[in-house]
Amino acid sequence: MQFYQDTEFVQTVQQVVEFLGTFAFAISGIRHAAARHFDWFGGFVCGVAVAIGGGTLRDVMLGVTPFWMLSPFYLLCTALAQVFVIVFARWLKRLDNAWFVFDTLGLALFTVAGMQKTLDCGHAMWVAIIMGCITGSAGGVIRDIFLNRMPLIFQKEIYAMASIVGGLLYWLLLALGVNVGVATLATFLLICTIRFLAMRYHISLPHLHGEDE
Repeated sequence: MQFYQDTEFVQTVQQVVEFLGTFAFAISGIRHAAARHFDWFGGFVCGVAVAIGGGTLRDVMLGVTPFWMLSPFYLLCTALAQVFVIVFARWLKRLDNAWFVFDTLGLALFTVAGMQKTLDCGHAMWVAIIMGCITGSAGGVIRDIFLNRMPLIFQKEIYAMASIVGGLLYWLLLALGVNVGVATLATFLLICTIRFLAMRYHISLPHLHGEDE
């Protein structure tokens, strides 16, 4: 099924989304590294891991050249995010939930970017939803491994599920013929809303119990 026809417009939307997602995720990773007192290089590495980790895994699975190898833009974007964190460190420190906000923005933006790229490769929408989730979540897993802690998506907090629900909305809107720009905005807002509401009202998925519990 062909969900949209304006290829140039879709590519423009995808580039904007990837830029914003890279910047937001890089800030999230660098902020986490700063909380662990990493040096500047360690912070940059952590920012890069979050910014390109999910997209790299997606591209390898899709059989295409990882996106960051085609342009230095993404590494420069991460460097810009590091400068932003260094310059506005005191301001960000006063925002207790700044890491959460940037992490949520990155998740929402990269979910959409991952889905769009998967569709561009000719895969079915259900594959695009999975790839969108991987694009949005895998970088955070790599970050948490670097920080030596339990990855966020394996805890009770609503994270990957927000990406999946957003992907389902994106599928529905495109199937109904909605403009890709509108579908992108709606998906972004839904994922952010789910994350913010889950945090505000302490909503989580049920957790598994061991045999000895």
